[in-house]
Amino acid sequence: MNILVINCGSSSIKYKLYDARQERELAGGLIERIGEAEGHTMHQVGGKKYERNNRIPDYDAGIAQIIDLLTSCGDPPPIETPADIAGGGHRVVHGGESFSDSVLVDDTVLAAIDQCSDLAPLHNPANLAGIRATMNVLAGKPQVAVFDTAYFQTMPPEAYHYAVPYAWYEKHRVRRYGFHGTSHKYVAGKAADLLGRAKPNLITLHLGNGCSMTCIRAGEAIDQSMGLTPLEGLVMGTRSGDLDAAIVFYMMSQGLSADDVRRGLEKESGLQGLSGVSRDLRDVMGAAGEGNARAALAIDVFAHRAKKYVGAYLAELGTCDAVVFTGGIGENSSDMRKGIVEGLAPLGIELDESLNAGRSREPLRISTDASKTAIWVIPTNEELMIARDTVRLIS
Repeated sequence: MNILVINCGSSSIKYKLYDARQERELAGGLIERIGEAEGHTMHQVGGKKYERNNRIPDYDAGIAQIIDLLTSCGDPPPIETPADIAGGGHRVVHGGESFSDSVLVDDTVLAAIDQCSDLAPLHNPANLAGIRATMNVLAGKPQVAVFDTAYFQTMPPEAYHYAVPYAWYEKHRVRRYGFHGTSHKYVAGKAADLLGRAKPNLITLHLGNGCSMTCIRAGEAIDQSMGLTPLEGLVMGTRSGDLDAAIVFYMMSQGLSADDVRRGLEKESGLQGLSGVSRDLRDVMGAAGEGNARAALAIDVFAHRAKKYVGAYLAELGTCDAVVFTGGIGENSSDMRKGIVEGLAPLGIELDESLNAGRSREPLRISTDASKTAIWVIPTNEELMIARDTVRLIS
């Protein structure tokens, strides 16, 4: 069964084609600059890379180009005709309170995704456009929506409510939702297999350009660092994470507009804003190694914030079976992993520095034998998780 996984951004489409029964990736790629004068496509299949530079006016044209590449590139191509695709799986960032699981797409689902667009204006409209384009190009093929927020619908009210006027929740849906659910769900399942426990207590850290942490009790998410939007929580590449809400009013009193403040918090903060170097941790660490004090500060603030969340989630859980690192930073930065868990041995989390220095494409345990809580590095695979949910629902 071949499943096409689609992840649409504001002007891009990431995609992968899976032989989902064998969980084998057949092809994948990225289309960028949709709607601009000239777009760029990078397609990979069978170890070969194919590139195109041509105008891609909209998502329908983008999906059509993907189908063309899948049926024409490779020796042989992974599929002969669009009929060889059983269905599509789509990442949708925000499902609000409407969805606690992935769902088959119909008109009601499309309307619900649209209603959440004001909660995720940079993501949901693009996700919706990608679903509709795929439905047009692959007419009659079932489509599945997989929500970043669905995994966190098990959070209890005390974890998802803000202490704001209750009418804000009733009328405007102001609450904490959580994000990166597909990644956290994937690595939590992997961790359960590795630990040999069906429903473990876990703390999972997805650290990349976007960063979030999830507290999992008995296999279910009970808390998450992100909130109404993906801005809350940990320090990120360009996002501030937690801050005093009065900063917004103060900066507006200093002459910034609401748009200025929003841009500052979403696009000019985090590692980028603190270091003045880059949103990429590798660049920031390189600058810190050359004596850049602001870069060193950015690294310390990043680790400090994450450590505070680990401590808070340990308090919520009481006992924790494993701390799991994933995402670009979580999987590749041994220094940042060390910075986050350093000093936590009295709480039962003890890092083995020699194991932590290792690199592996497979799950890697990096805690000492004496550590009461295991520490694992588990590569995430959100696309495979989407493919699995798609197969589950269309079978």
